[in-house]
Amino acid sequence: MSTTTIDRLRDTELSYRATLAGGALSVFLLIALLGLAFPSSIWGNFLAILTSRSTLSSALRLSVPITFAALGGIFSEKAGVVNIGLEGLLIISAFTAVITTAVVGPEMTVVGLPAIWIGFFAGILSSVLFSALFAVVCIRFKADQIIAGLAVWLIALGLAPFAATVYYGGVNTDNLGTTLGTWTIPVLSDIPFFGAFFDADPAVYMMLVAVPASWYVLNRTAFGRHVRASGENPKALDTVGVDVSRVRYAGVLLSGFLAGIGGSALSLGLGQFVGNNQTMVNGKGFIAIVAYLFGNYNPIGAFGASFLFAGLEAAQIRLQQVPGYAIPDSLIQTIPYVTVLVILALVGRTRIPEAAGEHYDTGDDNR
Repeated sequence: MSTTTIDRLRDTELSYRATLAGGALSVFLLIALLGLAFPSSIWGNFLAILTSRSTLSSALRLSVPITFAALGGIFSEKAGVVNIGLEGLLIISAFTAVITTAVVGPEMTVVGLPAIWIGFFAGILSSVLFSALFAVVCIRFKADQIIAGLAVWLIALGLAPFAATVYYGGVNTDNLGTTLGTWTIPVLSDIPFFGAFFDADPAVYMMLVAVPASWYVLNRTAFGRHVRASGENPKALDTVGVDVSRVRYAGVLLSGFLAGIGGSALSLGLGQFVGNNQTMVNGKGFIAIVAYLFGNYNPIGAFGASFLFAGLEAAQIRLQQVPGYAIPDSLIQTIPYVTVLVILALVGRTRIPEAAGEHYDTGDDNR
């Protein structure tokens, strides 16, 4: 593909996303105008919900597992390995974090570290181990990456509720009676609306650091250049003496680490693992894939898409609590998912790394 063609595609993608962003902004402005003109209407209530500090706080919290899974997916796929098992990594880390905290004792400390943080790191470790197994199967044994990713999801989906049933007698764990809590920054937390950024779950602060850090690593470091080359042109990377397999292992393991943070934060933020149906993860790993595709593999764009879904999720929860409207709750609950479907339908112009999903043997001309 020529440089001119790539530049033209990039310009088209930017124009396309700018148009979509402009459309979203227009919808928000329309809601704002209707809400201001008719404050007692559903539009007025909806505007009040969208501009509420509690909605912003909920959106930040809900975006944590999606964003971390999306960041992990970016590193893995940029390295050339398609990891659709992000949902499974969120599930297994969410369960492991809670069960470890419960076994240690929620009120206990080990070497000065509270049990809940031991559970947090254990959840990350379990996700990394699952991703390592996935990496070996896909890179060493050249298994189909889509099938292997589905296997990770299905194993986690069955294993976590089963283990909960063995230990607790049901698919849901007991409530720990403690959570990660909130970290409040004095003065800044008192700012109207935006103070929610400074009175949040510890994982929210981690997310706000991880997003720009991931962008920097991918675009401004040698490791990031190796990751991008591994997914675009692994033969060129091999030619300059860099081990392609090692880079891909690193990308997949990093995806497990990041997804593990998201899964641990999800369950420990609630203080419980819920294993009913699709578990408490409930499709967040798959939504993360949509998020990074819509963000065109840019960590900042992926965060924006994740925050959009989380914001709509928070808004629909609040909207269900508004009395006086004959709108079925089941219909309101579909708002964020319909939005994801619309984005998925419009995201076709995302340029996937050329060698993503392809196997590569060092020193072999055939991938």
